[in-house]
Amino acid sequence: MDPAEGPFSWHPEQPAAERFERLDAALRAVPHARGLNNHMGSRMTADVPVMAGLMNELQRRHLFFLDSRTSASTHAAAEAQRIGLASLSRDVFLDDDPSPEAIARQFERAVELARRQGSAVMIGHPYPSTLAVLERKLPRLAAQGIEWIEIRQMIAVRGNRAMAAHGKNGYYR
Repeated sequence: MDPAEGPFSWHPEQPAAERFERLDAALRAVPHARGLNNHMGSRMTADVPVMAGLMNELQRRHLFFLDSRTSASTHAAAEAQRIGLASLSRDVFLDDDPSPEAIARQFERAVELARRQGSAVMIGHPYPSTLAVLERKLPRLAAQGIEWIEIRQMIAVRGNRAMAAHGKNGYYR
C-alpha cells in the first residue's frame, strides 16, 4: 500500500478495479496465502471506503488481515472488525531500529505486554539482526511462561477484539 511501489501496490489515485486486479495478481503470485498485511500504507489504511472494500473482498475470499498500524489514523482493523473479518493489529514493531540491542528491547517489551494483556502481536522484517534475535529468544519463551502461537490461533485467542492500546472495550477506534 502507498507509499510502497511495485506491481501489487495500492495507491489512492488508482481506480478500485485496478487495486483489485493487483490484489488478484498478488494472490496468484502467492497462491497459498492465508491473509494479508499492510507492510506500509498509512495513506491507504486511513481511507475508510478503501479499507471497507478491501475487508469485504478478503471476507469473500476467506482471508485474514493483519494491520501493521503504520499510522494512528488507520481504519483497517476497525473495518475488519465491523464486518467480522478475521484480523489482528500489531502491538510491537520489532525492528524499526534494526540494531540487535533495540530488537531485543522490543522483544522484551512484547513479552511484558503479553503478560499484561494476555497476548502480543509482534511484526518485523527478515533482517539478519531480527532473525538472530528471534533465533536466540524464541526458544526461551516457554521457560518464561509464554507460548509462541501462529497467527490464525492468535486471531482465535483475541476473537477480533481490540487491545486497550488500539481501542476501548474491545472495539477499535
